[in-house]
Amino acid sequence: MTRVLVVDDEPQILRALRINLRAHGYDVEVADSGAGALRAAAGHPPDLVVLDLGLPDLDGVEVIRGLRGWTVVPIIVLSGRVGSQDKVAALDAGADDYVTKPFGVDELLARIRAVTRRIAPPPGDPGAPATATHRIGSHTVHLADHLVRHDDGTEVRLTPIQWAMLEMLLRHPGKLVSQRQLLHEVWGPAYHNETNYLRQYMAQLRRKLEDDPARPRHLITEPGMGYRYRP
Repeated sequence: MTRVLVVDDEPQILRALRINLRAHGYDVEVADSGAGALRAAAGHPPDLVVLDLGLPDLDGVEVIRGLRGWTVVPIIVLSGRVGSQDKVAALDAGADDYVTKPFGVDELLARIRAVTRRIAPPPGDPGAPATATHRIGSHTVHLADHLVRHDDGTEVRLTPIQWAMLEMLLRHPGKLVSQRQLLHEVWGPAYHNETNYLRQYMAQLRRKLEDDPARPRHLITEPGMGYRYRP
């Protein structure tokens, strides 16, 4: 059973989400503060976090950074903040998706299903074999183990969204993967125009993997079309 940690300081939202998520088969734990969320996640690691940004003790972005210090668990931000800068800050900190309040439970459930599908390749994936490894600069990517290791032996952590994007490119080496294909496969069929998501996550991948992120040699942008992995 998928374990979901819901973090919000509004008791009505916590109660409604706990009831609805449990009714759909999720194991739910709740927290009403940033510190409480970090303690809950450390004590019993969740499979997914639904996180409000406006918490009484810590800003939600700080909670995301705290989680990303040790886990790549999927994080869906749930917030009344509608400004693009808030979304960019949350995504840059490591969030995987952003749902704006007020929201529909059906939409949130769909986002949860989409994020959890990204954790592992779908059954029967005809892409690269399980033993495939790829080189990006000073890093070796092990697809089967969801592991990236630098030549000095240190491990590089990627979020589920970052992994999904990277896998799409690595499973089609040398080939153009269109913006539409990436959005559809990584975020879902409802996402058609969110090319800013692609730019933000590609920038994150380059910072983590390319030797010179400003002059990438392996994760290549084809302007107006998509992206390509160049071995």
